[in-house]
Amino acid sequence: MKRIILILCCMTTCFWCAAQELPKWVNKARKAVFSVITYDGNDKILNTGNGFFIDETGTAVSDYSLFKGAERAVIVTTDGKEYPVKYIMGANDIYDVVKFKVETDKKPVFLTAAPQPAAQGTTVYLLPYSTQKSVSGLNGRVTKVDFIGNDSFYYTINMQTNDKTVSCPLMNQNGEVLGLIQKNVTEDSKESFAIGIGYAKSLSIGALSGTDFTLNSIGIRKGLPDKESDALVYLYMASSRLDREEYISLLNEFIALYPNNPEGYMRRATAQATFHDDVHNQLAEDDLQTMLKIAEPKEEVHSNIAKFLYTYLIGIGEQKPYKDWTYERAINEIDEAISLSPAPIYYQTKGDIYFAMQKYPEALAAYDFVNKSPLASANSFYAAMRTKELMGTEDKTELIALMDSAIARFNPPYGQDAAPYIYERARIKSEAGQHREAVFDYNLFDEAMLGQVPADFYITREQEELQCKMYKQALDDVNKAVEKEPNNSDYWMEKGSVHLRINQTNEAVKALEKAIALNDKNAAAYRMLGYCQIMQKKESEGTANLRKAKELGDTVADELLQKYQKK
Repeated sequence: MKRIILILCCMTTCFWCAAQELPKWVNKARKAVFSVITYDGNDKILNTGNGFFIDETGTAVSDYSLFKGAERAVIVTTDGKEYPVKYIMGANDIYDVVKFKVETDKKPVFLTAAPQPAAQGTTVYLLPYSTQKSVSGLNGRVTKVDFIGNDSFYYTINMQTNDKTVSCPLMNQNGEVLGLIQKNVTEDSKESFAIGIGYAKSLSIGALSGTDFTLNSIGIRKGLPDKESDALVYLYMASSRLDREEYISLLNEFIALYPNNPEGYMRRATAQATFHDDVHNQLAEDDLQTMLKIAEPKEEVHSNIAKFLYTYLIGIGEQKPYKDWTYERAINEIDEAISLSPAPIYYQTKGDIYFAMQKYPEALAAYDFVNKSPLASANSFYAAMRTKELMGTEDKTELIALMDSAIARFNPPYGQDAAPYIYERARIKSEAGQHREAVFDYNLFDEAMLGQVPADFYITREQEELQCKMYKQALDDVNKAVEKEPNNSDYWMEKGSVHLRINQTNEAVKALEKAIALNDKNAAAYRMLGYCQIMQKKESEGTANLRKAKELGDTVADELLQKYQKK
């Protein structure tokens, strides 16, 4: 590190040795300027450049090009101290500027933004990074001021600069910063350019910045949006994009900024619990208790804790839970919420917990409460149906009626959100022997899914169609299944079965031979092929295939052998 600082010092001295003295304010202002060193993923130096602080909390600005592709960065102050870049606060690749937070051990000296833009013809000064107490710099005049929106300006100055001055601050006579020097197109240009400080300060992270290409090209962690509501959206988006450690760091920052927002504690507790060890589980418990202390209304907090415990217990399955993270505690939490506010949404959670405990009468009572309320939904009716089904209810009409109520929550033509409920109603109708009605629902499901269904769906519908003697539809469906999965031996066997049922023996033989070619251990295919061949008066071939089926364990083949061998 000392070698790097020495090189930076030498380069700075060489460039400014013939430059002019700056005004007296420079003695303090120079301490706000620093050197930036960025590193790649292999921790090798990627770039070096300049930057400066713009507030006492460690907010700083520099050029985006310096940070592009960087995985970490540090700054080196004029007194040789090194500090890490904590996170990125905004970036723009068009104007080549980035804003970031530096983790310092004390309040840094910073440059105050000029309240007004510099007018054309105004004398301005370039303040360099320097480790020397006596600082020399350049001055020039503003030749052009362009307004670029949002109270931001772009300056053209009759001043010759080079690559070593990029992102050095451009100052006015009062020692206020006007902007950042930008890289020239050619080294020998007599003009220089600067992006106004207002634009740099305005850079920010938005709620949807997680998909921003410019920001994502910087590997350093990103900060949070300035607005609390935007920060919550950003957290949600980041949860699926960041790894667990990075996400928890982001949650730590959110909690530090918004210590009274219970959402931060809830999300952090959830993240901690994914470690599945006692240390992190205790951290999660601490967050739950903090949330309970600070948050209002209390019923919502108790409900969130109940849902947290329910999700945790579902996730660990049969494993022993941590301390008192049990279903019993989850029920106590949701009951506490209900005692404070008997809202239907809390009864839905209570029903889900009892369902997981296999306490079906209690679960059904909770779901019935929801279904008699304005909060009744497709999911609550479906939950009640499944509960009744698991309780052993034999009245299928009651189950179908609950699914009718679930589907009634959607408007036809049905979309994919209604499709799972339609499929379940079809299943129940099939079990009730209402095969034509089941076929009708399977057709509705197919339409709702816009035909984007798996091969096994066609086999399921084909089975119902056969029950209704809808042979053409059944054959169409089994052909669709074979088309979707041409290497599935069972589907070819099913195709052969359908052809056999409608007395298309030749087509059945071809399908069954294909099934055996794909799986020579398919006993049922050998048995059906043997039967077809006997029907074609090919007794020797047919009995040979029946024997093969018998060898593979097919008991029906043995019965057929006894029958046809006697003949």
